[in-house]
Amino acid sequence: MLLLIRMALLLVLVVLVTLLGIVFCLLTLKSKNRVYHLGRVFAQVGPLFGLTVEGRVSEAAKTVPQAVYVANHQNNFDLFTLAVVVPKGVVTVGKTSLRWIPFFGLLYWVSGNILINRNDRKKAIATIDQVVSSMKRTGLSIWMFPEGTRSRGRGWLPFKRGAFHAAVQAGVPVIPVVCSSTHNQVKLNRWNNGKAKVVMLDPISTEGLHETDVITLMQQCEEQMHQAQQRLDAELAAKG
Repeated sequence: MLLLIRMALLLVLVVLVTLLGIVFCLLTLKSKNRVYHLGRVFAQVGPLFGLTVEGRVSEAAKTVPQAVYVANHQNNFDLFTLAVVVPKGVVTVGKTSLRWIPFFGLLYWVSGNILINRNDRKKAIATIDQVVSSMKRTGLSIWMFPEGTRSRGRGWLPFKRGAFHAAVQAGVPVIPVVCSSTHNQVKLNRWNNGKAKVVMLDPISTEGLHETDVITLMQQCEEQMHQAQQRLDAELAAKG
């Protein structure tokens, strides 16, 4: 019964948020904070799933005017967990296939997010160049998932270089965002699904870096993110 109630509430929520969100975005087309405001809404959804989400942002990250944010991508619940730390002045970069998701796809597009074709490497590279140009023109930050797709319990997937190329080309820092492991944590027919923790780490400077440094930058970020998730998981396990 709880499963059915939650599914019904989620459906109503998706329709309402999509419709109201589209209207809001159309009325605020010049705003740089459309994704931020929608994120504030999605961040409140966790309790509907019986999930408590705690977010922490490093003091150093709070003072960065523009960055490339990179986050781990586990499952569909990322929309509600990672949202607790989404900053102002950011748009995400996602796959073109997102536009075909009922309701959400249209909202994703109209809120100013960027869609790229990851299946075509040449087009993806060209799009990264366009993203960098847009960052320099608008002052917006971007948010990317370097794994490229949801890991779905397969552990960390290999990172792709696009986000790190963008950071180096734009001359902005990389800011890692990590969520504790949530694979198989949420059961919609269970009242209490525990707690998830999200942390925004200190910025990683790209000052003085060149394209030849991208792989080293990516590996440094990847290692920091792996270690951060281990710490978060250990914190949650210690609290039982």
